[in-house]
Amino acid sequence: MLLPRRALLGAATALAPSALIRPARAQDNYPSRAMTMLVGFAPGGGTDIIARLLGPSLHAELGQPVTIENRPGASGTVAAAAASRARPDGYTLLMGTVSTQSVVGPLMRTPPYDQDKDFTPIALAGTVPLVVVVPANAPYKDMKGLIEFARANPGKLNYASSGVATQQHLAAEMLCQTAGIQMTHVPYRGTGQVVNDLIAGTLDLAIDTMPTHLPHIRSGTTRALATTLPQRVAALPDVPTVAESGFPGFEINVWYMLLGPAGLPEPVVRRWSAAMNKALSDPEIRGKLEAAGFIPGGGSAADAVALVRRDAERYGALVRKANIRIE
Repeated sequence: MLLPRRALLGAATALAPSALIRPARAQDNYPSRAMTMLVGFAPGGGTDIIARLLGPSLHAELGQPVTIENRPGASGTVAAAAASRARPDGYTLLMGTVSTQSVVGPLMRTPPYDQDKDFTPIALAGTVPLVVVVPANAPYKDMKGLIEFARANPGKLNYASSGVATQQHLAAEMLCQTAGIQMTHVPYRGTGQVVNDLIAGTLDLAIDTMPTHLPHIRSGTTRALATTLPQRVAALPDVPTVAESGFPGFEINVWYMLLGPAGLPEPVVRRWSAAMNKALSDPEIRGKLEAAGFIPGGGSAADAVALVRRDAERYGALVRKANIRIE
């Protein structure tokens, strides 16, 4: 049946408002089902720990479950690439790190994503210092002893990281450049096995995220030689900094950030940002994070964008100087 042109126009006009309203209503009802937070490293590492500490509070605030899904591999970029390709509807997000978000560009000849264009930074979750950890029975008792041993035995010391060009790798390269030593890099898929090998004495050292190693340092099954922030950290007040140990200006840390794919609607960004900041301001959650060795984050999406860009410049220069590349 043919309808007059005027009737067709009238029908289209009548439908237009509902078509315009539909996306807004979808965002107003967000979230209406469970959400997934991707983690690019194995369980037990710093990224996994902070995601799981924040998960219950985010569930309570958003009204829907937040499932933590570990997808380890390629220095965290497997999960980051998956998040960058997800639908920008707010149901798949990423707990990214400084390594996945600020180092990929200068590191890889053909990166799996554009760290500037393929993500929507939402909020800083937290920051941690790295800690120089060795087996409890290591012959060196402090950083001076470690450096002296390394200088006398070039390349003999094996150090671990959770992947090429992760902060653990960059921290060790920075130490090698600063102290004029050579060590051998052993990349792992995650930090859980790093802890086991340090305890067993089959690995010489790691410069790794503090939350992963804090329980073992406190129990005496491993030993901390130094931390990597400019000031000593409250969780290990008796452990000196690398800067104090003869290397002024040495500073490196790891941050964790919640991100979504590019094009994430602004109402969804605001909802997640508000949920993150509320969780991070809760005294109970802050206490748990601090006890685990984290410095709680927070702030706006604009703050998160600025942090990604700042550290891309800083660590990009280190990657190029150390000639670290992944083909």
